[in-house]
Amino acid sequence: MGAETLARVHQAISALDYRPNRAAQQLKTGRTPMLGLLVPSIANPMYGYIAREIETSAQERHGHRVVLGNTYRNKDKETGFFEDLVAHQIRGVIVISSLVDERHFESAVRRGLVMVSYDRRATPGSATAIDHVSVDNFEAARMATAHLVAYGHRSLGFVTASGRTMSRDEKMRGFFAAAEQAGLRASAHIIDGSAQSQFGDSEMAEVGMQLAARIAADRRRPTGVVALNDLLAFGLLAGFREAGLSVPEDISIVGIDGLFLSALTNPPLSTIRLPVPQMARTIVERVIGRMADPAIKPSEFLFTPSLIERASVAGPAKSARVRA
Repeated sequence: MGAETLARVHQAISALDYRPNRAAQQLKTGRTPMLGLLVPSIANPMYGYIAREIETSAQERHGHRVVLGNTYRNKDKETGFFEDLVAHQIRGVIVISSLVDERHFESAVRRGLVMVSYDRRATPGSATAIDHVSVDNFEAARMATAHLVAYGHRSLGFVTASGRTMSRDEKMRGFFAAAEQAGLRASAHIIDGSAQSQFGDSEMAEVGMQLAARIAADRRRPTGVVALNDLLAFGLLAGFREAGLSVPEDISIVGIDGLFLSALTNPPLSTIRLPVPQMARTIVERVIGRMADPAIKPSEFLFTPSLIERASVAGPAKSARVRA
């Protein structure tokens, strides 16, 4: 329409306080301009950060709202959310899970959901039409471990919760690879702790505090540790302080995530930063793009992390070097 006509239409919309009928639009198009986003637990600020970036990209670039659900990495909960999304004609879903078994995704895809999986690699040989977007978790842990080695640490620990996922396994492999490259494989150990929930996503700080007490009581404790994520590292910082240990004088810590909160701890936390804004844009572009054009083949996207050096890492104390 012409500019003058368009101006009159907008004036009428404003005068009548007109709002589009979303239900009618949905009946006409068979689509709802919304995306589903399933996260392990919003209690972990990393998932809140990712959710914010996904929502911003979906709304500002594509006019899509985001429906958020907490799944606690439970296959039954994920499946239940898939059913709800299909029932409400929401075709696009983003899943943060990294469970080893993705078979419950297959039936959802067959029913018409367009899916992007975050925080895990594609299953080799799988023909399921799912995009996979992830940071290189192997490289993240390898980089964190190499940072400790560069400061002279010879006794190393990787601190994690006991629930196993593909991303956690990749981080452990990266940790051991860096230790082996430095000739320290024999003095590199996994230190894990259990949580009330299987994977402990909402309890990472508590797990970190519990493990800090256990590590502090060990006469041959590592001089440098890599935490599974920043939230667990925050718990370690608090737990070591409570146990009478000083970071980094007695023990050094590197986190993995790059949360803004990591700059506010005491001492500020060295961490591996994930390129969350770039990953979120890719996630949204893939799910929107494949909803518009089902002929687009699903792909795997792997992003490179980077190191942020802060004050939680220093060289090991002389007594610790002798003990190790």
